[in-house]
Amino acid sequence: MEKALKANVDEVAVFTAASEKFSMTNTNCTIDESMKNIEQVLQLAKEHAIPVRGYVSCVIRCPYEGAVAPDAVARVAEMLWSRGCYEISLGDTTGAGTPESMAALLSVVFDRPGACPREAVAVHCHDTGGNALKNIRVALDDYKVNIVDSSIAGLGGCPYAGPNAPGNVATEAVVAQLAKLGYSLSPQIRTEDLISIGSWIRGELAKLSSVPDKTSTTEASRS
Repeated sequence: MEKALKANVDEVAVFTAASEKFSMTNTNCTIDESMKNIEQVLQLAKEHAIPVRGYVSCVIRCPYEGAVAPDAVARVAEMLWSRGCYEISLGDTTGAGTPESMAALLSVVFDRPGACPREAVAVHCHDTGGNALKNIRVALDDYKVNIVDSSIAGLGGCPYAGPNAPGNVATEAVVAQLAKLGYSLSPQIRTEDLISIGSWIRGELAKLSSVPDKTSTTEASRS
């Protein structure tokens, strides 16, 4: 955080997990220990009026512990919110989510006493299982989430999800689905440019390794 302050950043992010084993593997501390570290970051951020976004990893499944209980996710999200994170991103880190598991998660996250405000919750879907767009649709249509994380060309991902597994859902695929489902898009979003940039990025990366085309993710159609 001190280095971030020296770099004059205008926002920082903090990470923890809903799985103890993943927390230890990813950040070398337990969930409670991570919260103590996060509290220090939040205090410094508050002193310098810097907003902090909180991320919860493994909200559906952990590569070490298996299925993660929605209550465990909600507990961690609430801890981040109560400590001062302005927004909480729920990450399907391994991409194991399905529309059913996304619904089960969000129903608990939003229904508990002291739950995070709906408008402060984001979904962060990885596309390892090919369900990212379907899961996003459940979050938007059924639970009125209005913040979706994505990455141009689907860059990024989780090294624990398996070799060559697709990672973050591609921004261009998300935008295309929103348009198809009738959502109003800002005129500042130029779908053609997103597709062009995504194609260029994949082309550059393909020179080094084989990169799947994640804009071809199956889009859920409105029933």
